[in-house]
Amino acid sequence: MTRRCAALVLAALLLSLTGTVQSAQAAGYRYWSFWDRSGDGWTYATQGPSTARPADGDVQGFRFAVSADSQDASQPRGAASFAAICAKTPARDDTKRVALVIDFGTAADAPSGETPPSPRTACARVSPDATTAEALASVAKPLRYDTNALLCAIAGYPETGCGEQVSGQAPGTGEPTSAAQPEAAKDEPEADGGPSVGLYAGAAAVAVLGAAAVWQARRRGSRRDG
Repeated sequence: MTRRCAALVLAALLLSLTGTVQSAQAAGYRYWSFWDRSGDGWTYATQGPSTARPADGDVQGFRFAVSADSQDASQPRGAASFAAICAKTPARDDTKRVALVIDFGTAADAPSGETPPSPRTACARVSPDATTAEALASVAKPLRYDTNALLCAIAGYPETGCGEQVSGQAPGTGEPTSAAQPEAAKDEPEADGGPSVGLYAGAAAVAVLGAAAVWQARRRGSRRDG
């Protein structure tokens, strides 16, 4: 085995090890993400619904899904036109209208034993200084929050859970950023307390390279003796 072969073996082992570790760390979070409608598309909200104060004519959306972070989050589905959603809600003095798109997600992202309702839209008429959370509460009760004011359920869905980690659902290492989303779970020790896959793979790499070094040394010794 030449030095080049040994290097190739090491590279292959490291690549395999990296893929294994990334796969083991892949995780997502089941939560309600919060979106602003900008033009013809959705933009991930930069603040939570409890602090956002939309203007009359704004369109905002919520989507329940499993995702790793804002880059991976699923957008609300369906029509999102203010004119269509609020067509039957005429403007009035001293109020504002906020069009809301509420997407309860897919069966694949639903908690065990629960079935997501069909997506819906609603036109909330609220006071001019109302937050998105207040607009949502006016059209989609009951809402459920955790002790940290994290939005856990809209219109009673889901019945249980709040931003729990779901292993192996979505790749990524970022944390959700909207206030409608959970904070990343803290690192947990391995369940069985035993050596990690990475440790075994690393040991295998060292063993292979060590064997290669011994073989090469013997080969050089044989050449000198010859």
